[in-house]
Amino acid sequence: MTARWTNWSGSVVCQPRELARPASEAAVLELIGAASANDRTVRVTGTGHSFTPLCATDDVLLSLDDLQGLIAIDPVASTATLWAGTKIARATELLLAAGWSLENQGDVDVQSLAGAVSTGTHGTGPRLGSLSTQVAALRIATADGRLVDCSPAADASAFRAAQVSFGILGVITAVTLRVLPAYRLHERLWQVPIDDCLAELPTHIAAHRHFEFFWYPTTDLAHMKALDPTDEEPAAVAGREGERVDYSGRIFPTVRERRFNEIEYALPAAAGPECFADVRRLMRDRFADVTWPVEYRTLAADDIWLSPAYGRETVTISVHDAADRPFAKFFAAVEAIFRRYDGRPHWGKIHTLSAAELGELYPRWDDAMAVRRRIDPAGRFLNEHLRRVVGEA
Repeated sequence: MTARWTNWSGSVVCQPRELARPASEAAVLELIGAASANDRTVRVTGTGHSFTPLCATDDVLLSLDDLQGLIAIDPVASTATLWAGTKIARATELLLAAGWSLENQGDVDVQSLAGAVSTGTHGTGPRLGSLSTQVAALRIATADGRLVDCSPAADASAFRAAQVSFGILGVITAVTLRVLPAYRLHERLWQVPIDDCLAELPTHIAAHRHFEFFWYPTTDLAHMKALDPTDEEPAAVAGREGERVDYSGRIFPTVRERRFNEIEYALPAAAGPECFADVRRLMRDRFADVTWPVEYRTLAADDIWLSPAYGRETVTISVHDAADRPFAKFFAAVEAIFRRYDGRPHWGKIHTLSAAELGELYPRWDDAMAVRRRIDPAGRFLNEHLRRVVGEA
């Protein structure tokens, strides 16, 4: 009897032949071996926070929920190794208990480390990269029954491909992250008319370690958020409206209770304001019924082959709509704008690009695909969606 699986928003539903929860690397290898012997494919799920069908399969769906926890901390190297199924929220608390913090993270912390790394999940900050840029090493269970450790010093090409790989190389079982001594952040929230925000946008971005805004179309207000390291105690801002101080892992996340679907593209930073203006105009002129906000963040350039920030300073623009509303027509119009600005899609969020189109956006696309074919020549870790993405449909 097949199981039913759905992602967080309900936009992706599948019925895998087998839904497995291995609790060890040996069990992961055993499941992959059995799938190979029976010519089945394997996909991996964390918490299902991707809006694209990355996890959808009618074969074997492997959950890493039983592969969680802190493995080791190297205080000399300032690295921490965790099991790949560890949720970000748990990882930050485990690190804090040992006196460490992540350099940066997004405003959702329920994802598994493997899922967040594999899709290039990120926060905001012009001098800070995605969670994938904090990865120092990965351990991957491959289709031929091996556990492969890769890093800049060990199979560097596999490492650059694996840092953002949406699960096409194998099952990530352990993640080693560069970490910082535990630190506090001072959060400030405030609202201004969107035109005021845009007029001062370069100043706001330059003035803070982390800055972002949400534009609400029904009010035309920008809800602004700035985060900066501080030595203050939480009590120092008690009673100040819109301000908090706490350890970083407790300040970064925002609780998201209402479910939605999302499209996000990464753009050259210089194009961000103009692209946002086009999205704003589109929503006001053609999609006035959409009331969900648009999020604007920054991201440093990196050297990860399939990272949307590869080789360029980046602005990301995220557009949302309620999970119970049809989004295809709206998102298609938004995507057309993003593509005019040389945008690259977030791997875990709605997009329609094929391998040919993606290959034009990523200078190292062919190198990454060569690594995929070397490590998984039979396509054991591909599904229908990913075969189209990598050009092997």
